Amino acid sequence: MLKSLPLRLAVLAAIAATPALADTKLVKSGDRFQLTVDNKPFPVKGIGGLTNLDLAAASGANTLRTWGTDELDTLLDQAQKAGLKVTVGIWLGHERHGFNYNDVEQVAAQYDKARAAIEKYKSHPAILMWAIGNEMEGFKDGDNAAIWSAVNNIAALAKRLDPSRPTMTVVAEVGGARVSSIHKLCPDVDIIGINSYAGAASLPKRYAAAGGTKPYIVTEFGPPGTWEVEKTSYGSLIEPTSTQKADSYRTSALALSADPLCLGHYAFKWGNKQEATATWFGMLLPDNSRLGAVDVMQEIWSGKPAANRAPLIQPISLAASDRSKPGTTHTATVSATDPDNDKLTYTWELHRESDEVKLGGDAEPATLNFPDAILKSDAGTVEFKLPAIPGAYRLFAFVRDGKGNAATASSTLLAEAPTPPPVAGTIPAKLPLVVYADDVVPNWHPSGWMGNHGAIKVDPAHTVKPHSGLVSFKVDYLAPDGFAGIAWQYPPNDWGDLPASFNANGAKKLSLWARGAVGGEKVEFKFGILDKSKKFPDSASGGVAVTLTPEWKQYFIDVEGLDLSNIKTGFVWSVAGQGKPLTFYLDDIKFE
Repeated sequence: MLKSLPLRLAVLAAIAATPALADTKLVKSGDRFQLTVDNKPFPVKGIGGLTNLDLAAASGANTLRTWGTDELDTLLDQAQKAGLKVTVGIWLGHERHGFNYNDVEQVAAQYDKARAAIEKYKSHPAILMWAIGNEMEGFKDGDNAAIWSAVNNIAALAKRLDPSRPTMTVVAEVGGARVSSIHKLCPDVDIIGINSYAGAASLPKRYAAAGGTKPYIVTEFGPPGTWEVEKTSYGSLIEPTSTQKADSYRTSALALSADPLCLGHYAFKWGNKQEATATWFGMLLPDNSRLGAVDVMQEIWSGKPAANRAPLIQPISLAASDRSKPGTTHTATVSATDPDNDKLTYTWELHRESDEVKLGGDAEPATLNFPDAILKSDAGTVEFKLPAIPGAYRLFAFVRDGKGNAATASSTLLAEAPTPPPVAGTIPAKLPLVVYADDVVPNWHPSGWMGNHGAIKVDPAHTVKPHSGLVSFKVDYLAPDGFAGIAWQYPPNDWGDLPASFNANGAKKLSLWARGAVGGEKVEFKFGILDKSKKFPDSASGGVAVTLTPEWKQYFIDVEGLDLSNIKTGFVWSVAGQGKPLTFYLDDIKFE
């Protein structure tokens, strides 16, 4: 007995040192709901992000949210050390990613995975509540009863396994039947989480109009979303400055604080990410410089302004048109001031405009940066040169105060490749005769859209994983059925009515490189589709049907010995519907 006393004392000391499990309650007082932790009011002052937790706590935040459980093993301890509570997200499958809520086995496996996560982490004292799913209802009506049944089953499970914490589910805005479906079909969901951006300030009114009576938390808010802003005439998004974004955070947070049903908010994104641009949603830069949104949220969370504030910035002003030829030189200016009169430094970057803008915040690759495009800069003025590749580019201005704060602005430009006028008669051409390649004015033009052309989407200068050079030609066929294709024509848009063509005699093959997004895509490649029923037909034709792989592969069409003296359609791709949308890429197409 005496020998075991030191061991017993050690065990008791360890138990005493272990933080007690916090008890989170949802309570109603008068017409207001509120969360309490250990019987103390807990207004949600949250961040959407998993880094810089000490900075968040120092700024007045008291909680963060996750979207899944992948990083919880270390994150919960880090949050506990920083004094932050964690809303733990239980990721649920999305139909747009292939999850089928009518598939019993898939739903059961998802339920079991949720059970394992809750049982594993429920004893951690940093957990505030469980968030069951994030935007799994999709972006339409949100009325799929099978989805809400799966959500409620997991919410009920969470309440059985961990009765000390409430449950929440997170939806994309409040349109359609989301709110009514949750109220009717999810009795075990205590709180509705709502992701809202440009509409966050009007949520109190819109939520009530949708019939909302459960308390809610705005689980993502910030600047207007990429889907909520105007575009340029050539389709590029017009991005607000970091100063304009900070104003959006302030307007939304103050409006939400007045709603008795709103328990608080999570500002997005605490950190940085590539989503349409490198700066759209980040409250911090990659070097952890604080943008104006951090100042705003610190004042709202803590009631005290930041000791040193971020610079204020105006939109970028281009000296000339935002449309010009590739390779041309331009000048731009930006105006910035510092509320603390700190000395400001300016840096500039020119990026290829993103051609991988995804739905729902899905991961996107970083855009291609052209550091050599910046010729010279002096404070708020920059001289830069557009690359030789046609397409849209985005110019970024970064202003720093030397005290850890920054401001950002961006503007776009379109480098337009001129289309030479058609030359009557046959153009003798030197081999190789290029259809598509980097830095080459094409001899034929992808103007002949065929079949279900409304389902075709192309990016002629896709910067992710080209075969060679900097870009490739990306094709999306968005329909599961039907037929579509594009013919590279000379002259553009001519289907055999004009006496103009290229002479490719001497060529032995039409070569191209292609790959599929996932592999298995069936595509036909050909040339010379204008027959003798046309006034000015192609003098030869040929083709090959292929099944693509996810890696680049070279394909050939044998043209040796053919009459290539009048080729008006130099290249054609065509696809038949394959039961689902498909994507493929083309590069380095030429007669040689």
